[in-house]
Amino acid sequence: MDALQDLGVKLTKLPSDKLAKLDLPERLLDAVKEAKRITSNGALRRQHQYLGSLMREVDTAPIIDQLKRWEGKHTEENAHFHQLERLRSRLLEDENSLAEFMRDHPHADSQQIRTLIRNHKREVLANKPPKSSRELFKILREIVETDNHPEESRDFTPED
Repeated sequence: MDALQDLGVKLTKLPSDKLAKLDLPERLLDAVKEAKRITSNGALRRQHQYLGSLMREVDTAPIIDQLKRWEGKHTEENAHFHQLERLRSRLLEDENSLAEFMRDHPHADSQQIRTLIRNHKREVLANKPPKSSRELFKILREIVETDNHPEESRDFTPED
């Protein structure tokens, strides 16, 4: 029950636009908004207890999942991010890994990737900020996401 109350308290700390995205039941949403307006400690404590009791009637799994996503702790997103970081590191450290990457992603612009790798090496030698490394990460993310969702990213042109 304390966990449900703590979840209710987390909801009171969210901005209004995120609260609207959660699709909360009307009673719970009203109670959260009321808790945001209360300034008295005793009244706020009672409102938090009321939120906890309302949370018992709600399926909290989607709420918790969305909060984790917003907090950046969603495991799938983190795993994907780390995979892209490892790919970038491999490309920057091993010259042969670019050929392997191009086999897996033939539509990628190899010249652009080579240029970014070469610029990264120059930046490291000159002790400059890792601008090219960041740009390479963005490009890799676009390429991998295009391959994972081709229907969203590419135009379909039937062959004659």
